[in-house]
Amino acid sequence: MGDRVAVKYNSADEGEDRKGGHGIPKVSMVPLIFLIFYEVSGGPFGIEDSVKAAGPLLAIVGFLLFALIWSIPEALITAEMGTMFPENGGYVVWVSSALGPFWGFQQGWAKWLSGVIDNALYPVLFLDYVKSSVPALGGGLPRTLAVLILTVALTYMNYRGLTIVGWVAVLLGVFSLLPFFVMGLIAIPRIEPSRWLEMDLGSVNWGLYLNTLFWNLNYWDSISTLAGEVENPKRTLPRALSYALVLVVGGYLYPLITCTAAVPVVRDNWSDGYFSDIARILGGIWLHSWIQAAAALSNMGNFLTEMSSDSYQLLGMAERGMLPDFFAKRSRYGTPLIGILFTAFGVILLSWMSFQEIIAAENYLYCFGMILEFIAFIKLRVTHPNASRPYKIPLGTIGAVLMIIPPALLIVVVMALASFKVMVVSVMAMIVGFMLQPCLVYVEKKRWLRFSISADLPDLPDSQEAAEDDTVPLVF
Repeated sequence: MGDRVAVKYNSADEGEDRKGGHGIPKVSMVPLIFLIFYEVSGGPFGIEDSVKAAGPLLAIVGFLLFALIWSIPEALITAEMGTMFPENGGYVVWVSSALGPFWGFQQGWAKWLSGVIDNALYPVLFLDYVKSSVPALGGGLPRTLAVLILTVALTYMNYRGLTIVGWVAVLLGVFSLLPFFVMGLIAIPRIEPSRWLEMDLGSVNWGLYLNTLFWNLNYWDSISTLAGEVENPKRTLPRALSYALVLVVGGYLYPLITCTAAVPVVRDNWSDGYFSDIARILGGIWLHSWIQAAAALSNMGNFLTEMSSDSYQLLGMAERGMLPDFFAKRSRYGTPLIGILFTAFGVILLSWMSFQEIIAAENYLYCFGMILEFIAFIKLRVTHPNASRPYKIPLGTIGAVLMIIPPALLIVVVMALASFKVMVVSVMAMIVGFMLQPCLVYVEKKRWLRFSISADLPDLPDSQEAAEDDTVPLVF
């Protein structure tokens, strides 16, 4: 089951590339940039806790440093591996190729569960933003029904097609970032640069600080599970990642720099939603309302893109024979019908969890998956140095190892900061994955369900060791 993984992909002509084998238009550059933007960020909502935890200077420096030691390496690895394996399934295929189908399945299980846990957060956050206008949504049956209605409505949008999701992400992204641009302009006359230097190392909440930075700057690899739906992924994916990196980091630093210097910094005030309070101070009620609306709708963009990534991952795993064939079934719109339904069901089941529990659990499982990705990246560099890589990070094996040391150390720190409860729940979830994969192998052996590898996918990298001279530049 899933014992063949490939690197040699035949190039399609332009007509075939714009439409997949299922006849549905593929995702082009601009929607792809905003899909990545929402996979990772969705705007500066949620970064306020970095100031609360450590003050303005460490918050600003932290986002710069984390972008360098985490976001850029993860985006670079995604660009290289995503163009080496331009198919749905993404990081599951990378790990399967390097470490075998068992660990590929564990990667898929941990990352899918992490994504579903993350997605359970967004309908809840949306209601938290609108409950001030509609108090009935603050709890009880109305809130439960609202979560169900939102989940069903957004699930239907995913069902209708990835191109629709992509262009909705563009519209939501522009709407979410524009009020911060306006607020930054209004703040310029009130900026006092001395406020940027405020710092008190003795009062830093390191756990909150690191978790906030990590949560806001990860998930760059999620877009790889959609690579098979991207128009000319060998060229489009690396460029989209580089543009999205600028958009995400700039979208964090611009409001952080302007707002911390435009109003006196009272660290206790800097919690989720404080940007809307600053907007009221700087621009009045109209800007306050605009940012609240942008925050609410941004959560919808996060939900849409996360569900797309998770459901196409299941489709890609089925095409590689890791899951039963019915997971590879597409709707008439070309979308992964069963994957969407499974993901939506998981979101509804987990929507009862608290915000803190969601963040901690998803970070732990995400870190486990990233460890496997780093190992797979290095192993494929060593064992298949000449395999086709349309984009290749301009570093040798030693340079690649040195590049992943800082993010690997960060993973250790994040996992060590997790509570005992989160560790137990996460380890139990991974144990379920360890048992589930052999069970699926047994089911396949008994032919109780059908498993197969798509005939459109190529063979193991051993069958193709000749390098191709079609590398794509990627500027970070």
